[in-house]
Amino acid sequence: MGKLDGKVAFITGAARGQGRSHAVRLAQEGADVIAVDICAQIDTVPYPMATPEDLDQTVREVEALDRRIVASRADVRDLAALERAVADGVAQLGRLDIVLANAGIAPMGGESNAQQEFADVVDVNLTGVWNTVRAATPVMIEQGDGGAIVITSSTAGLKGIGGDSPGGQGYTAAKHGVVGLMRTFANTLAQHRIRVNTVHPTGVNTPMVVNDFMQQWLEEDPTIAGAMTNLLPVEMIEAVDISNAIVWLVSDDARYVTGVTLPVDAGFTAK
Repeated sequence: MGKLDGKVAFITGAARGQGRSHAVRLAQEGADVIAVDICAQIDTVPYPMATPEDLDQTVREVEALDRRIVASRADVRDLAALERAVADGVAQLGRLDIVLANAGIAPMGGESNAQQEFADVVDVNLTGVWNTVRAATPVMIEQGDGGAIVITSSTAGLKGIGGDSPGGQGYTAAKHGVVGLMRTFANTLAQHRIRVNTVHPTGVNTPMVVNDFMQQWLEEDPTIAGAMTNLLPVEMIEAVDISNAIVWLVSDDARYVTGVTLPVDAGFTAK
């Protein structure tokens, strides 16, 4: 018997990386999944983004656990698209209990199109979170059974890291911004027994972090790499480390935990 038997989770950015890990880990605990991902490239993002084939792989991994999954392509910047994804998923799976606002981009360097780079990262990482919660909460409120929302922030949502590029500045601003959203939603949704928290990972071994562009960015400015070391002797953590924390946050084990910023950061923010 899993901790999340009978629950349905809506997960953005589910095609790979942390999103896929969350989908699989929650499925291991008995949850069914509504999964979305843009599965396309955003022009200002210099590393390869997820593909439709990546989302298909998430579907296979969840179904291999004998759980149901409804997957579709949707851009978190498009509220109507997220509302359609939620409606379709609930129509097939019957309910909605958990929301993981995970989708994000990290165009950390470059000045080729500064204004657009800043705008894109804020639109995805901040407005996209607002859209995700707005698309999902009416269903949860109408059900009347409570629920749990976890927003993926970052250590950059607690500290002023990110470098001197427009993308890095936008990333840090957005990751701080979702903490404000979380605290507001935690207050307004508490009357409906919906809990809202943020998780704050350090560097995670995912394609968003482990790619040629990110490596070049760190090499070009050693001060950034030095500022982004963890307290515990590990260079990066794994996606499942975040997933395990999220399983706890959305389960009854954390039934009275709301409005918190939870670092999963190998001690990064304690330095």
